[in-house]
Amino acid sequence: MAVDNDFWRRSSRHISIIVDNDSWILPYAEKLVNVINSRGDVAVICRAHNEVRDGMIAFYLGCIKITPPEVLKKNSYNLVVHESGLPKGKGFAPLTWQILEGRNTIPVCLIEAADQVDSGKIYLRKDLKFEGHELNDEIRRAQGKITIDLCLDFLACKVAPSGVSQVGKASVYKRRVPSDSELDINRSIAEQFNLLRVVDNQNYPAFFHINGVKYFIRVDKENE
Repeated sequence: MAVDNDFWRRSSRHISIIVDNDSWILPYAEKLVNVINSRGDVAVICRAHNEVRDGMIAFYLGCIKITPPEVLKKNSYNLVVHESGLPKGKGFAPLTWQILEGRNTIPVCLIEAADQVDSGKIYLRKDLKFEGHELNDEIRRAQGKITIDLCLDFLACKVAPSGVSQVGKASVYKRRVPSDSELDINRSIAEQFNLLRVVDNQNYPAFFHINGVKYFIRVDKENE
């Protein structure tokens, strides 16, 4: 639901930043709150739906729970960051799946939270660019930075944003599971390097089976 320009330009807008789990995005969400508050708006971080305040804007970052309609009604804009060129690439872990596909330029969209997942209007879009050598921690840092940038760009709009509907044929990525981190012992490291880039050394490390034994592999850059 859009707002009129006079309301949009009010001196101190109330903004909720919601992270409903112990996501890696949490430090970036906290940084976003600090930047917003330093610029004159009033932002708070919320760790559950019952903490969302009545206001103008709610950014849902890294959330895994479905937001009830009564919570969405608390704000004029309910926004989500999604890393794909929507409507292609809806669903789970779109950034990871696209890196595994060999892509180094990945669209990131700021969209309206909608009844159907990842189907809302697109308000802003930026491209996230990699060189092809970045590992998981570097990928997350870039993802966190562009998330902050998109949210701040939205808040900096001179007039109340209206967004555009998604157009085109949709596709959906499946949820990743630990077994997706398995290496094929019959393929080269070079062939599987993108998988080594995206695995999390602590939570879902790369692994392989040989002679009935499961082995884990940790991948780090020199001097890191």
